[in-house]
Amino acid sequence: MDDISVMICDDSALMRNLIGRIVDETTGLSVCGKAENGQDLIEKLKTSKPDVILLDIEMPVMTGLQFLKKRKELHLDVPVIILSSVATEGAAVTIECLELGASDFITKPGASVTLKIGDVTSEIVEYIASYGGAYAAMHGKSIPDPEFFHHQIKLKEAERFVIKKKGEEAAKAASITKADVVPSTWFQPKVKEPVVITPEREGGKIELIAIGISTGGPNALRDVFKDIDPNLKQPVLVVQHMPAGFTAEFANSLNNICPLPVSEAKDGEPILGGHVYIAPGSYHMFVEHKPLGNFIKLSQDEPRNGHRPSCDVLFESVANIFKNKALGVIMTGMGRDGAAQITEMRKKGAWTIGQNKDSSIVYGMPKVAFEMGGVQKQVALADMAGEISKLAKEHLLA
Repeated sequence: MDDISVMICDDSALMRNLIGRIVDETTGLSVCGKAENGQDLIEKLKTSKPDVILLDIEMPVMTGLQFLKKRKELHLDVPVIILSSVATEGAAVTIECLELGASDFITKPGASVTLKIGDVTSEIVEYIASYGGAYAAMHGKSIPDPEFFHHQIKLKEAERFVIKKKGEEAAKAASITKADVVPSTWFQPKVKEPVVITPEREGGKIELIAIGISTGGPNALRDVFKDIDPNLKQPVLVVQHMPAGFTAEFANSLNNICPLPVSEAKDGEPILGGHVYIAPGSYHMFVEHKPLGNFIKLSQDEPRNGHRPSCDVLFESVANIFKNKALGVIMTGMGRDGAAQITEMRKKGAWTIGQNKDSSIVYGMPKVAFEMGGVQKQVALADMAGEISKLAKEHLLA
């Protein structure tokens, strides 16, 4: 098996070393180079061939933003993940980076970043494995499935739990062995034959569309919403796993390319047809039915499946309220958030779509949903906008 090679670009030597240690301590990943700024990165790329670049934004000589502009001129196709503390204060800059071609972003934790880098270790590994893995595989490398890295993440979390906890909880956590979490060999998990579900009722008229998405989502949603039918009549509710402080800017960026109005959802607002609502970071979003209509509800209840917002929370409310009169869509993402409740939507007769393996940055969430029988049809990202638009038009309530 081959390693996913990583280039780290940050003006802080300490940060380069901290991130480099995370990479080198993860089986299947390796650092191929380090750069101090965007100009240094361009020079290093003449001899190094990374599968993914971790890029700081705020740097001397050439900023991350300036590098991304230069990257277009140089026709570089290596995926770039933004990693910067400025992102928490300048969400607009981060979203501009996405518009310039960055694949995704990870926020450095607060002021004591060197002390808290462990807080984002899982995200760093997940994003490198997802974006770098896809690029490496496309260029002929033999690499593990992203779920291999997901298992390593779970093992590290279990080990940290043992260190922090005492007594019975620690004993329970300590019983989680490496063999339980990380397979003994590299593996490429196969897709199981899906469970066959017989819905309680036939698919009805579509009154609402619900989309759940995670890793790979920012650019995938741009592809979907720039091509969505401008005459779409149903409301669209979207849960994208994204930190607090970024979803308003992300919604604004989608609003600039989508023919439908797009906004960050607000608690208690009525759900209007032909409008796209993005769940705010750190808030669950679900539907509440009242005599006067359907309304957005937000909550900061405990995370579900490790996420807030959670796709399962949205899908659960849609299944309960709309039953067979909805369309559920589950797209690229690691893990299983959304899989159980889109399956409940399908059981109640809702129409459901899942993104296919070849077009997913991580075929995790849609894979689990497919295996559970929750996906009627798998669709490539390039065809997703058309499929959603077609179903919405064919099953429109007159």
